[in-house]
Amino acid sequence: MAAPKKPRATQFELRHLRYFIALVEEKNFERAAARLGIAQPGLSQQIRNLEMLVGLPLLDRSKRSVQLTLSGQVLFDEARKIVAQTDATLAQLRRVGRGQTGRISIGYVASVAYSGVLTESLSSFRSEYPDIEVQLVEMEMRMQLGKIAEGELDFGYIRPPVTVPSGVTAMTVLREPLVIALSQNHPLASGQEVDLAALSGETFIAPRQPADVGWHSNTLEACQAAGFKPTISATGRDFTTIASMVAVGLGAAVGPQSLSCLQLPGVRYLRLTRNPVTSDLAVAYRKTESSAAVRAFVAHQRAKYAPAKAG
Repeated sequence: MAAPKKPRATQFELRHLRYFIALVEEKNFERAAARLGIAQPGLSQQIRNLEMLVGLPLLDRSKRSVQLTLSGQVLFDEARKIVAQTDATLAQLRRVGRGQTGRISIGYVASVAYSGVLTESLSSFRSEYPDIEVQLVEMEMRMQLGKIAEGELDFGYIRPPVTVPSGVTAMTVLREPLVIALSQNHPLASGQEVDLAALSGETFIAPRQPADVGWHSNTLEACQAAGFKPTISATGRDFTTIASMVAVGLGAAVGPQSLSCLQLPGVRYLRLTRNPVTSDLAVAYRKTESSAAVRAFVAHQRAKYAPAKAG
């Protein structure tokens, strides 16, 4: 009666290469089997299966020790490359799944840069997630919110109040006191602080945005809290423009405290006394997010800034 045939390997698997590499590196079936955590007979059978699959002898069995044939040496050299690349790819995929790699697009309004939140936040995030690519673009906040809702932007730094689209949420990360910018020639400019009510007769300059948005809204709210409705006769595209208009005597401007770092000639910044209004800085992002990298960034913001701190 003929002896039963040994089962023939029919499918090439990555484990065959791992077994073969371990055998060649250990130069001994027993040590290689122990390294792999399998029985020695099982390892011997897997090596024979591999030889059947490639159709060539890989070991010179005329030798007592593990010796490779020419075909075996070629396979060993290539197998190490294949396994190393596979392991690197799997590691990369795991990093992607954990949000440790990928790309995030971030919008910001210019005034955020003066507060230090942008640089502080991104620096600490990149220290923790160095393989995530961050793309920054300065953008008007209502445009930011629209692009976040449409999936064209991942994250935004904005200055509420502003209407947030459906599917987008905003988290306040900083509350800044307000200051007043005055021309250095203004009678009150020599002090360190001022009651906003003392400026009720002034002309005010506001950002070029709707009255219920950003620090245009802050200006109206602060003046209302001081007991008057301000006269706003001019608007500026950004605070550099507004500060320049203040310097030449076109009016006064209310803004976040951090903007006082913009030291233009002819401008003085004074603290506001008895003022309950703050200029808030918030981060906006989608409520439902599929990107692990973006989720990691959102979690970083929550851990770093919630609840919002005072400036």
